[in-house]
Amino acid sequence: MKIVAFHGSPRIGGNTDILLDAFLKGAETSGASVEKITLMSKRITPCIECGQCDTTGVCVLEDDMTPIYDKIREADTVVVASPIFFYNITSYTQALVERSQACWIGKYVLKTGPYGGKERKGIFLSLGATKGKMLFDGVLRVMKYFFDAISASFAGALLYRGIEKKGDVKKHPTALTEAEELGSLVATGADLDSFAPLYIPGSK
Repeated sequence: MKIVAFHGSPRIGGNTDILLDAFLKGAETSGASVEKITLMSKRITPCIECGQCDTTGVCVLEDDMTPIYDKIREADTVVVASPIFFYNITSYTQALVERSQACWIGKYVLKTGPYGGKERKGIFLSLGATKGKMLFDGVLRVMKYFFDAISASFAGALLYRGIEKKGDVKKHPTALTEAEELGSLVATGADLDSFAPLYIPGSK
């Protein structure tokens, strides 16, 4: 099992970072090969809508996203971790999502098959400061279509409200243990449907 994980927060060592590390600890302990990519440290230009990928399925922009395409192709599971900023993912995460347009073109327009020649799983980890009922509604839709573009079935998400100050996720009674357990389940290929903390698209 090869897992590539994208850390989308601009704050190193913050709540999202800690939550993602718990997931990766569980995955690695259970035998997965893991790679964590901190998007803030990368230069990823947002999509410029030039249309040049329409005939090739390849993005013409050459920046730090170029090797990331290969990492996604090789991955069995792609994890995206982003805090909520104004009811949205961060701009770093959004740039990653936008640059999946070339993947979408290959899959749906050029009919080249699953991205990288195989299907994979997608996991989303997120938290936000407020407790609003609709806090995650928009980002879950974004993740659904991002994962679809890279041929990843959206296997589920861990979502936590009311976590704001740096390190507050450590005070949450279950978040870190749930993230670590989820990492272990993903690494071993276990059925995630019975993992109660997990939001599974279309099931609830």
